[in-house]
Amino acid sequence: MKKLILFVLILSLILSGCANTQPESSSLISIDDDYRTAYQVFVYSFCDSNGDGIGDLKGLELKLDYIGDKGLGFDRIWTLPIFPSPSYHKYDVKDYTDIDPEYGTMEDFDSLVSKCSEMGIDLILDLPVNHTSSEHPWFVSACDYLKSLAPGAEPSSDENPYFDYYNFSRDPEDGYSNIEGTSWYYESRFVSSMPDLNLSSDRVKDELEEILKFWLKHGVSGFRLDACTSFYTGDRTKSVEFLSWLNAKAKEIDPSCYLVGEVWADQASYALYYDSGIDSVFDFQFSGAEGIIARVVNGTAPASLYATAMESEEKLYASHNENYINAPFYTNHDMARSAGYYAWDDGTKTKIAGALNLLMGGCSYTYYGEELGMKGSGKDENKRAPMYWSDDPEYIGLCKGPEDMDRFEMKFPSLEDQQKDPLSVFNYYKQAIHIRRSYPQIARGRTVAEASLCSDTGCGFYKISEEYGNILAVINLSENEKTFLLEGAGAEYTEISEQLNTSDGKSSIEGTRLTVPAYGIVILEKKV
Repeated sequence: MKKLILFVLILSLILSGCANTQPESSSLISIDDDYRTAYQVFVYSFCDSNGDGIGDLKGLELKLDYIGDKGLGFDRIWTLPIFPSPSYHKYDVKDYTDIDPEYGTMEDFDSLVSKCSEMGIDLILDLPVNHTSSEHPWFVSACDYLKSLAPGAEPSSDENPYFDYYNFSRDPEDGYSNIEGTSWYYESRFVSSMPDLNLSSDRVKDELEEILKFWLKHGVSGFRLDACTSFYTGDRTKSVEFLSWLNAKAKEIDPSCYLVGEVWADQASYALYYDSGIDSVFDFQFSGAEGIIARVVNGTAPASLYATAMESEEKLYASHNENYINAPFYTNHDMARSAGYYAWDDGTKTKIAGALNLLMGGCSYTYYGEELGMKGSGKDENKRAPMYWSDDPEYIGLCKGPEDMDRFEMKFPSLEDQQKDPLSVFNYYKQAIHIRRSYPQIARGRTVAEASLCSDTGCGFYKISEEYGNILAVINLSENEKTFLLEGAGAEYTEISEQLNTSDGKSSIEGTRLTVPAYGIVILEKKV
């Protein structure tokens, strides 16, 4: 594990530029490891620095105070792909070692990394290695070569090495597309403009090694690996083996390189990808409109499930990799935004659901705009709408968003307005992040559900940490005030050290009776 560096930063109203909802005496603890609190950014829609309506790296750098300790308190940024690409989303890469001109230059990127480093923020890049763009020079060269072959001639990677980079076939197999003007086909499981790489090719592996070296040399802390289940479609064993190779190679280049994989599958399946030795795998079990978080907030699953599922999954992941770091998230760029999960919500459920994600162990991920309760559903473009900085169309930094995005009104106010409201979604998220960062055991501790506090409408669980001490979290997921009786081991936890409330109600404790307002959260410690 990396050397732990502790330092304390006091958040102030002057520095944050918004309502200070944290207690003045509380502090953020920053630790140089991978149990971080991450902010996912779609650069295209985040902040525009040059007035062309498209977000860019300079715009992201301008908003680091908003993202980091002077603002929300995130200490990691994950950007969606920033490489040259013919699409707005940039998952179809034309060049893995450059910046898309819409986003800026390598100089802009180096400046961003440097500024992030100064602020204690690390940066991870989204790296799609399952496929490239059909406009990538590797694929263009391979197709040109196949088109040039005489009828009946057999292709050879000795004649054109890029023939080995992709999966070509003379047969129109499922998931394959035709090379126009030929009888050749190529694997393209997503769309024809994204040909799948041949990840069994030593030449491709050599290219990927150089790509890892390039970006690690430029100061990135790691990578998010897209579409891990598609490395070898229908063959999980081979996909895990390739992921194991990639993880080992990344750690060989830089032992501190962090990798998180997207394995969009059921929990039992994505847990198996920890066998690769990868640091993290996204925890889909808790995410989305049908995930555990939304279900317990909506009341379609008992509140107790939140605590017991965390406890059980930690054991599951550890059985595959004892050094795993969970990667909980609530929404992302492929999912409908959470403000649409709760009908007629005044912000209460949107708030507490975000907090449930931030109370989970590992490195917690928050999609940009969730801290404002932004809307967005249906086609992908709608889920990647412009960051809602202001209602003023002349506000510097506003983006136009993807060209095919529908135009719709947001459910909650812009950041400019929410900053002024101490009970806004924004200020709630800010406090929730602050609590997570102030108690290292939230991210790093072992979860143990407290059965006596768990019911259909409430739950309690310990975060156990030999290094940082133990805490008890108690959550009321009902629309009414709720009293919890602290019994058994819980009777020792009689000091309210933090509380997170969706309204102006306050929690209180008398002896072993803990009263928590509707949709309230309490952090308890043993009284010294």
